[in-house]
Amino acid sequence: MPRPRVAVDAMGGDHGARVVTEGAVLACRELGVEVSLTGPKDLLRRELQRLEGGGLSIEVLDAPDVVGMAEKVSRSVLKKRSSIQVGLEQVQNRKADAFFSAGNTAACWTIARMVLGTLEEVDRPALAAVLPSRKGQTVLLDVGANTRCKARNLEEFAVMGSAYSRGVLQKPTPRVGLMSLGQEDSKGSDLIREVNEVLKGASVNFIGNVEGHDLFTGKVDVVVVDGLTGNVVLKACETLAELVIEDLSEELMRGLRTRVGGWLSRPALEAVRRRTDAVEAGGAPLLGVGGCCVIGHGKSSARAVKQGIRMAAEFFTSGVNDAIQAELRPLRARTEARSA
Repeated sequence: MPRPRVAVDAMGGDHGARVVTEGAVLACRELGVEVSLTGPKDLLRRELQRLEGGGLSIEVLDAPDVVGMAEKVSRSVLKKRSSIQVGLEQVQNRKADAFFSAGNTAACWTIARMVLGTLEEVDRPALAAVLPSRKGQTVLLDVGANTRCKARNLEEFAVMGSAYSRGVLQKPTPRVGLMSLGQEDSKGSDLIREVNEVLKGASVNFIGNVEGHDLFTGKVDVVVVDGLTGNVVLKACETLAELVIEDLSEELMRGLRTRVGGWLSRPALEAVRRRTDAVEAGGAPLLGVGGCCVIGHGKSSARAVKQGIRMAAEFFTSGVNDAIQAELRPLRARTEARSA
């Protein structure tokens, strides 16, 4: 197969073009992908020259407009030559296979819907997070794209999360759980109880309601939740992971004996930090739009940008979008039959 080409928003993230360009160079050298960098062309060419990236499969696409990390969506969509929009247009025109940005999440989500549209059977695209667990990884969605959801939306999330887990994470029959106050079918809001009943007859491997602690035990592969709750859970988990690592590091530096132990265990601690650090994870796939998009953390390092590009390339080669459309067609038919 030809090498995937990923369009990369070089101006996204807190650290700017220098770090994103470093990540793109790492991706080309270590992953064998091709990259289209979007941003002010003179700036990007200087960065590539600094990194000696002239012989790599990296093209520079001029995008003079920049969307700020805190910029309002209403302003960002007016910038038709922004690095976000130019990158997404590469996917739309099939000049790139996937898109990655560590920029303004709301702007990326909105512009992606405008430029790429949604998959034929999708009502609401969802932002997914891939979390570490005792038995591998768990997909949590939605984590911020949809704060108000209907039953139909949560059904879609279950199908999209299952397709992603199967196609990208190689889980043959992903176990899907619905986040609730308890495992009993009677627990939760009216919406949760309605979705619970519907998912029992869906095509996914639905195991029932799950609780917050099930995110990390490996009991479930996909957890479905509304965007408001999912965003709160994700950010709480990120902060807790940072707190645990920081506290442990401080305790190891308190005395000579613990310092020696800390020095000896440093490789293991670093491995744990990377496994639990959301910044290093790569990014969150945006499921349901008419193309493969991954949105990274604003604090992304060069290594995290490389991981995000890898995730975007794997998203494309997995064929997840085709699977989502195929699996949602029966869901639409059942929804129409119920409302008839």
